[in-house]
Amino acid sequence: MASLIKVNLPQQSYDIAIAPGSLDQLGEYMTSLHLGKKVLLVSNPVIFQLYGERAIASLKAASFEVASYILPDGEHYKTLASIENLYNTALENRLERSATMIALGGGVIGDMTGFAAATWLRGINFIQVPTTLLAMVDAAIGGKTGVNHPQGKNLIGAFHQPRLVLIDPDVLQTLPTREFRAGMAEVIKYGVIWDAQLFAELEASQRLDEMGYIQSELIDSILTHSCQAKADVVSKDEKEAGLRAILNYGHTIGHAVESLTGYTQVLHGEAVAIGMVAAGQIAVELGMWTQQETQRQDALIEKAGLPTKLPAGLDIEAIIEALQIDKKVKAGKVRFVLPTQIAAVTVTDQVPADIIRQVLVRM
Repeated sequence: MASLIKVNLPQQSYDIAIAPGSLDQLGEYMTSLHLGKKVLLVSNPVIFQLYGERAIASLKAASFEVASYILPDGEHYKTLASIENLYNTALENRLERSATMIALGGGVIGDMTGFAAATWLRGINFIQVPTTLLAMVDAAIGGKTGVNHPQGKNLIGAFHQPRLVLIDPDVLQTLPTREFRAGMAEVIKYGVIWDAQLFAELEASQRLDEMGYIQSELIDSILTHSCQAKADVVSKDEKEAGLRAILNYGHTIGHAVESLTGYTQVLHGEAVAIGMVAAGQIAVELGMWTQQETQRQDALIEKAGLPTKLPAGLDIEAIIEALQIDKKVKAGKVRFVLPTQIAAVTVTDQVPADIIRQVLVRM
């Protein structure tokens, strides 16, 4: 299977290319974009050991001058200090405005490389080569880049669209099971907010918790449907002026959970799963969604091996307080994305704190 999905934007449209084995054609894809010859490949130690040599070989075969920088693995390294080290490498290698930064890795590598590219020389080229399911279907698409602040996730960042998103499904074979499950949270999200057909396909699958148990046809469908959903939303609302906010389904409480656990205990997708369960229950409490629909959603989350309960010992009042510094707060009011039916959601800031507290206590 090979798919090409266009992200249509006023200033810089780009393609999401999904093709098995495409990692070895990275240089060819980049040649067609007519970029400068200097490239800085950014990865983490695990991914670089698995795929770095192949990516570099492809780039050199296409006559690119390649330097690399290895960032430590983990969300807790997604900081301004790490970005400064990346800038130092860019300086050492004389990266000019025609140069390109390539993110080879998951969402953390993509966010940080994108932010560095957005801010180095006021913006240079940037390419996403995602290696996790979560990055393939979500983080690599749409141009959101950034780093965390100790007080909150992604509070520091910029919109900076990639020139290309290159997805090689074959690299998922080496993805740890927990990371695969975390990616499934974002896939389920698309089913709830946008794509009823995707939701139905997920419901029909016997298992969603391990790559080895999912038929390749469903993996293909998951990637194409999810990427198309993200592309559709981003094309309509590049900088989250309205519609794009629906992509934050599950993220409001999810980000609070990540922040309060120090970005070390709970993976992003796991936190989103918890946030979707909470959002579904809030929607039920407000009479917007039926109990049956929230049970269907929660059944998919459980089928994917994802958590549906808050981490033990997490303080409810601390979560409520953390919501106030979420970047989606507007005029002091927390905005929630809440489902109204399968494949339809609404954004509201009219959620009483008592309802949030009531739902969280039950989790």
